[in-house]
Amino acid sequence: MNSSQQDIEQRVRLAGSNMFELLLFRLGDPAEADQRAPLRIGAGIPAHASELFGINVFKVREILAMPDITAVAGSSPNILGVADIRGQIIPVIDLARIVGCRPKHGPKILLVTEFARTTQGFAVEEVDDIVRLEWNQVLSAESHSGGHTVTSFARIDGNIDGSRLAQVLDVERIVRDVLPSKGADITEANTGRLIIKPGARVLAADDSGVARALIEQSLTAMGVPFVMTKTGQEAWDVLENVVMRTKKEGTEVSDHIALVLTDLEMPEMDGFTLTRRIKTHANLQRIPVVIHSSLSGAANEQHVRKVGANAYVSKFEPVELANVMRGALGRAT
Repeated sequence: MNSSQQDIEQRVRLAGSNMFELLLFRLGDPAEADQRAPLRIGAGIPAHASELFGINVFKVREILAMPDITAVAGSSPNILGVADIRGQIIPVIDLARIVGCRPKHGPKILLVTEFARTTQGFAVEEVDDIVRLEWNQVLSAESHSGGHTVTSFARIDGNIDGSRLAQVLDVERIVRDVLPSKGADITEANTGRLIIKPGARVLAADDSGVARALIEQSLTAMGVPFVMTKTGQEAWDVLENVVMRTKKEGTEVSDHIALVLTDLEMPEMDGFTLTRRIKTHANLQRIPVVIHSSLSGAANEQHVRKVGANAYVSKFEPVELANVMRGALGRAT
């Protein structure tokens, strides 16, 4: 096994322990035009030069010194241009501009990222560190700020008072906003209907606001009721309440929850841990679980099978999502 494969396997094993690695980076100072008052990042998060931003290492293909950038006529002001990376032309996104920062010396580093079926570069000022964290060290940003650019805060020094915080960016939303895709319309004509037991619902979990919106549109097009949660812990709490309800009413879990659709990267509890808990719980193990993630790769998919998920689908194609869910339900009956 080469070193790259070993790195992937190691990170997958971390995910199975509700842990992950976060790449920390800096984007510069707040824009000078906003020096009179604290700059707000992500619709409600103050930024200062000392603050850190983060992205899951699993989404980063490589880290490079800033290559030559070719400007593209008529492109978004949030795109610096394109770069030729090992024969692949990729867009380079000006991450500092998007969050309202200004690099002191210009963007020096390019993070080449792969997720949600796309490859792109993020221009950053400097890379700080890679830290290993437990997902319970990560808190949803929506609970504290109502922001959209940032999904969560990571407690770098652990769950202690005064820990340094890193802002984990919603890179899925950023890419979708800057490079809007032209995928299939989310309509019943494209997705088809999903048939589940009357009275049951689909339980979905995703920490990204844009992903939740797309999932809600898809499930609505499929004609199924659903419960939407932002973390694996929230989804687990829903399931525990369902189990207690079935014991009181003498009903089955399947009368209430037809399928669980979960992301992998989530604050508090990740999708791997949620899936493993479901599949090792006597009352829940028959519920089909579909993992719906922007993370891809053979190692990830292999671990999905190990924790017992019924299916894996990469974000975000509503037609494929509908077909995978339909198949998971069919195999579970």
